[in-house]
Amino acid sequence: MRYRVALIILLAISLAACNKKEEKGIALAQVGDEVLYLENFKATFGVAEWDALSADQRKKYIEDWVNLSILAKYADDNKIDKDIAVKQRILYAAKKVKANALISKRLAEVQVSEDQLFNYFRIHQSEFQKSAAEYSVQRIALEDKISAEKVLGQVSQGMNFNEAVQRYSTEALKAKNGMMGFVSAAGADSTFWLAARNIAENGYGIVSQNQLWFVFRIADKRDTSQEANFEDYRADIKRKIILEKQDQVYQDLLKEIKSHMDKIYYY
Repeated sequence: MRYRVALIILLAISLAACNKKEEKGIALAQVGDEVLYLENFKATFGVAEWDALSADQRKKYIEDWVNLSILAKYADDNKIDKDIAVKQRILYAAKKVKANALISKRLAEVQVSEDQLFNYFRIHQSEFQKSAAEYSVQRIALEDKISAEKVLGQVSQGMNFNEAVQRYSTEALKAKNGMMGFVSAAGADSTFWLAARNIAENGYGIVSQNQLWFVFRIADKRDTSQEANFEDYRADIKRKIILEKQDQVYQDLLKEIKSHMDKIYYY
């Protein structure tokens, strides 16, 4: 009888745990007591980026998260996070994530009128009214701008780009040596297309997309036969205008916040 009661209690606890997991969403994996839920995992990607991932790529990212969680848990068990230098890096990383999220939110609020879009197109019409080029891009994904600038410096000084991809890239595309294929003005990766237009032949570029930073090079170039027009470039022009306003948004945001803070000191 006692065995039966214990079994019923255990079953009730298990069902309660399952219900809690269901309340939080679909569980993808678990390391110790930590559970990775689908919605939490998707939140680390941009919506468009998540939708563009194949099933194999999503599986690879989940496996990477599991491995990272295993290492982090082992680090916690061995009190690695008690080291002063590690504490400072964690604090700095947390501040950077919060600051980037705040800036991204403010950038998302930037309004670009139809007049601004068309005026930009008219001013740069000589660039747009020609056969549109497409670029085959090879890239290295990095977690922050500082890391990207360091890698950019290394490849600019002669480090083999393929070697840099394998050593530093943090994304699944690393398995394909960072090759994106051809990007175009109207494609999902038009941010790279816009950046590629502004780098010299055999040069290297740096661009930010979906909270990651990328060092990239043009592996190949081809011209398409279709003439570009305003409608073709509408989304890209808006993105470029917003990017051009990024520094101003950053400076205005800092000025706004500092005006309400009376305790900022330099020693």
